[in-house]
Amino acid sequence: MSLAEHISSAMGQGSGPLYQKLQDALRRAIESQLLKPLDALPAERDLASDFGVSRITVRKALDGLVGEGLLTRRQGAGTFVADRVEKQFSKLTSFTEDMATRGRVARSVWLNRSEGGVTPDESLTLGLSPGSRVYRFGRIRYADDMPMALEYSTIPGFALPRIELVEASLYAALEAARNRPVRALQRLRAVLFDSEQAALLEIEPGAPGLFIERRGFAEDGRAIEVTHSWYRGDAYDFVAELNALA
Repeated sequence: MSLAEHISSAMGQGSGPLYQKLQDALRRAIESQLLKPLDALPAERDLASDFGVSRITVRKALDGLVGEGLLTRRQGAGTFVADRVEKQFSKLTSFTEDMATRGRVARSVWLNRSEGGVTPDESLTLGLSPGSRVYRFGRIRYADDMPMALEYSTIPGFALPRIELVEASLYAALEAARNRPVRALQRLRAVLFDSEQAALLEIEPGAPGLFIERRGFAEDGRAIEVTHSWYRGDAYDFVAELNALA
């Protein structure tokens, strides 16, 4: 059965608002793999024409699925089936490593890469003396061609011989310098993306996301990184294994 036949058949069953019928039909198409991760949906006007409903009905149905994280909108490109990534919190891995284990190609678009004196906030977070040098990195992180997160890191100057060593992976550069973090503290909270962040991630302003602040520590106990990341809520699932106390 084709996608159009599946949706038409599903919409002809039961009762309820048209947008709900269309939403349920699309949800079942995703769950049954008629629509696969990263598949593009037809344009709203085409969906409205194909199924004899208004564009308002189509938009309301799609809005619900975007809110559930099953669909994602990319500005200027259309609506796509979300391709979610599971991130294990029990493992201290880099974005590049996470994507490689899932057969995805990680890449970055640089927003900034600079060297300067430590700020009072950075001094407090990293335990550095006033006047210490730090490296700052700002990137859009991509999995294949999909923007997944905004990431801003600050690294103490002693951790890297020079800033140019950071290319595809910050953790790879730190490991080469024998300063890769061996443990980290992370703090999370839910956020809504503002218009500037949404434009960088090619999503709608106000879309939900997850903010993570991570402090990484070297083997000798010194703070080696502070990273602020904004992850798309429609593309990531964060998973932690919990064990009962003995």
